[in-house]
Amino acid sequence: MKARFGNISGRKKAVVCVTALLLVWYAFCLPRRLFDAPFATVVTDRHGELLGARIAADGQWRFPPCDTVPPKFAACLIEFEDRYFRRHPGVNPLAMGRALLQNIRSKRVVSGGSTLTMQTIRLSRGKDRTLLEKCVETVLATRLELRCSKDRILALYASHAPFGGNVVGIDAAAWRYFGHAAGELSWAEAATLAVLPNAPAMIHFSRNREALLKKRNRLLMQLRHRGIIDEIDCELALSEPLPSEPLPLPQIAPHLVSYFFGQRPGMQTVSTVDRNIQVQLESLLSRRHAEFAGQDIRNLAAVVIDVRTGRTIAYCGNVDFGDGKSGNQVDVIRSPRSTGSILKPLLYCAALQDGDILPHTLLPDIPVNINGFSPQNISLQFDGAVPASQAVARSLNVPSVMLLRRYGVPKFHDFLRKAGLSTLSKPSSHYGLSLILGGAEATLWDVASAYLDMARALCGLERLPCSLVADEHREALPPLFRPGAVWQTFEAIRKVNRPEEIDLKMIPSMQSVAWKTGTSYGFRDAWAVGVTPRYVVGVWVGNASGEGRPGLLGARTAGPVMFDIFNILPASGWFDNPEREFVEAEICRHSGQLKGRFCDDADTVAILPAGLKTQACPYHIHVTLSADERFRVFEHCAGTESIINKNFFVLPPAWEWYYRQRHPEYRPLPPFKPGCGSDALMPMQFIYPHSNNTAVTLPIQLDGSPGAVTFELAHSHSDATVFWHLDKEYITATRDFHKITLTPSAGRHSLTAVDGEGNTLSISVIVNGAMNNN
Repeated sequence: MKARFGNISGRKKAVVCVTALLLVWYAFCLPRRLFDAPFATVVTDRHGELLGARIAADGQWRFPPCDTVPPKFAACLIEFEDRYFRRHPGVNPLAMGRALLQNIRSKRVVSGGSTLTMQTIRLSRGKDRTLLEKCVETVLATRLELRCSKDRILALYASHAPFGGNVVGIDAAAWRYFGHAAGELSWAEAATLAVLPNAPAMIHFSRNREALLKKRNRLLMQLRHRGIIDEIDCELALSEPLPSEPLPLPQIAPHLVSYFFGQRPGMQTVSTVDRNIQVQLESLLSRRHAEFAGQDIRNLAAVVIDVRTGRTIAYCGNVDFGDGKSGNQVDVIRSPRSTGSILKPLLYCAALQDGDILPHTLLPDIPVNINGFSPQNISLQFDGAVPASQAVARSLNVPSVMLLRRYGVPKFHDFLRKAGLSTLSKPSSHYGLSLILGGAEATLWDVASAYLDMARALCGLERLPCSLVADEHREALPPLFRPGAVWQTFEAIRKVNRPEEIDLKMIPSMQSVAWKTGTSYGFRDAWAVGVTPRYVVGVWVGNASGEGRPGLLGARTAGPVMFDIFNILPASGWFDNPEREFVEAEICRHSGQLKGRFCDDADTVAILPAGLKTQACPYHIHVTLSADERFRVFEHCAGTESIINKNFFVLPPAWEWYYRQRHPEYRPLPPFKPGCGSDALMPMQFIYPHSNNTAVTLPIQLDGSPGAVTFELAHSHSDATVFWHLDKEYITATRDFHKITLTPSAGRHSLTAVDGEGNTLSISVIVNGAMNNN
């Protein structure tokens, strides 16, 4: 008896153990991740409208899973596939029994009796349809019902159901077959897609269309019979034709879609782009591209950023994305290109806020040669001296180089890196003074972002990284730009009118825009960036291959495109003056510097507090003149003659030589009256070479002989005669234009100039010998 009870107890324990094991298996039998298929990369605009997509790694158009199913499609799917979906626990015994009887009667499989939950399991497993697999699906379906809600199960099925060809999921199917989002499906379209997964290989839009149409219409009639749709909706749905063939997906902002394909593959990204503005921008660039094509200029790029949000609302990395012959698939917005002059406002702004200059400080505009670097203005002319504000507005190269030399290349290099120019990977010594003239490369994205930082600083907004993802969290960046310096910079570059390049009167409804253009060496890159309180617009024009083209100037190509873009954007006013940023100071009208002791003409001007540490005007001096103002005199030798005390604006001789050609009102300092003093100010200045120990390399001529070098100086007195000596040997004399051309031997030489008053100026040069230009 005890043995029998022991056996019974043992069997109970075994049953309990087996039951426990089955329960444990049941609890963990369903994989944590049901589907492991790759997804297409999908990009929408900020309102959820599709911009474009890139196919999944397995060649299927399978959009990332949807969270909800459109109500019309859900109603059609449940009616067609599983009418009792909302009631059963994953398995419908009645449906399975009915299917079994149908299969027995037909002596073949004509019905599976699977619920939508079971079909979801079958899609996730991808196994052959066998009786054993059916049993496994049944168990896993009940487990899925315990894990997920009915709506979640429906969404899983809709996201992974096949819809013919390489189209998988309701979202991809809606776009491929009907050209719009699944949420916009009509009853006819929803019914069509509901019946399609039932036999996607047999019934398709391009074959067996009659069978597909009959299935769709039968389902619509069932929906009408059950009161899900009314008679009018049913009639309208029955009258809709089937689509003829799959449609191509939208190709809006294709370079942006490709960017996200590289950065966020297999994900659906809601971008910050506004589809309407993007479409207008692409249309505008296409028209401009057709115009530039005649000049063999093949590529354009543009970006539009909302200043208030710091988010990109239009992104066109190039034109004609489908044409792979001309580098059109290159995303120029992200490609490093030579900057030309586009960084000059950043230098001007940095120098202002650091107190290196005032807005109208005079900068030299004369021929210079700095360790072999000889910048030229695009006009190949010189003004002698120009206010810094004009130098940046007119994009003068020589004054910009001189400003960078004053500010410091390492300091500006560090400033640009802080401003986000990520392509400055080499030390500042690598770029040198050419940094301000295109000696470095930058991307349109980085440049536009830097101007965005300036605009946001002036608007009183925190500095944030420019964003392309709508829901991206951004950490505030350390402040870089002072609002007052930005105001003065934007004021300088918004009042620019260059009729020889852009006639602003020819641009209708033009807004008030702070703008700058740039052209790289060899006419390879044309830039334009414009700023208003609402938008930053950046444009690049050129050839992605790097080929230069005559006439490829920023002001003649990228500039007009930039203004065209502003004209399709909502207009805005101008920035508010940040008056609290400034202090008042007396500024010399002639030099733009703080009023000096002898400055007669000065205005009270608002400047940045840092500007108070700048140098007072050094160009005004106090002199004593004869009564007729023809000569300078000393009071002790004037005797009984009348004298006049006067303050003179006097520039260095080399500046003066070019300045007075542009400024006829400029009056040079009169000479001393003979026998009544000598000039303590040196009236001569070498233009080339401008500093001691300048290295000179002579070119080799075509006949093999060594070439020559031209030396030049400026004299304050236009009628002066200058006598030239090389190594104490007299060479020649010059009058009016003081230039001589020599072929000195290799080695160190001393060049001396003596004028008629006995003023002497010497400089050393080192001749390195002849250089072959070939």
